Amino acid sequence: MSKQVVNLASVQSICQQCGIYSLCLPMGLKSGDIDHLDSIIKRRRPLKKGEHLYASGEDFTSIYAIRSGSIKSYIINEEGEEHVIGFKMPGDLVGLNGINGQKYKNSAKALETCSVCEIPFDQLETLGQEIPGLSHHLIEIMSKEIQDEHHKVAMCSKMSAEARLASMIHTLSLRFEERGFSATEFNLSMSRNDIANMLGLAVETISRLFTHFQEEAILEVERKHIRILDQKKLSGLIKMD
Repeated sequence: MSKQVVNLASVQSICQQCGIYSLCLPMGLKSGDIDHLDSIIKRRRPLKKGEHLYASGEDFTSIYAIRSGSIKSYIINEEGEEHVIGFKMPGDLVGLNGINGQKYKNSAKALETCSVCEIPFDQLETLGQEIPGLSHHLIEIMSKEIQDEHHKVAMCSKMSAEARLASMIHTLSLRFEERGFSATEFNLSMSRNDIANMLGLAVETISRLFTHFQEEAILEVERKHIRILDQKKLSGLIKMD
């Protein structure tokens, strides 16, 4: 797979125009530090739907910042079944799980056409020794991932099926809003099978709940297009049993 290093003269403006600059790169760095960071970032060709960014067990070499599109993170259990861990969107970093053990612990597959920036970890590690703010930013990101994992465990063990789906939609709403998109109207790039898999529910349950949410005037659903009609009511469904 061919890779092309981003042109230093244009990379900073490219990142700033991307719309996720403040999410995937640390703010507050000096211009010289930004130049150092920019110098190691590589642009990969777009990933097609269904194509892997990396697979579980592959040697860990880089972390990736998603510029556009969405990615499914999953593992294969001992029975050979796929277990969805989460969905990544623009501004998210993926591949951090490979730092420990130097092997990727999960697989990352494009749910739609995706554009990503590749950041070779050995060079990033060297830069982290020179730029304290960079290492701190990565630690914050990893800490957030741990918090998200704890929330998912609690969600699947303590929440009703209704609360799980409501929590997922509410979280997506917040993430879209953080990225400057509509918090009340968006497309789901993931299938209902993937949603059911991640939430530990049957596909039939997911379909039934979407119908129920529509009947309660909480959502308006047209295939993969979601429109939140009542954020307060949706948030009110999110509670532990």
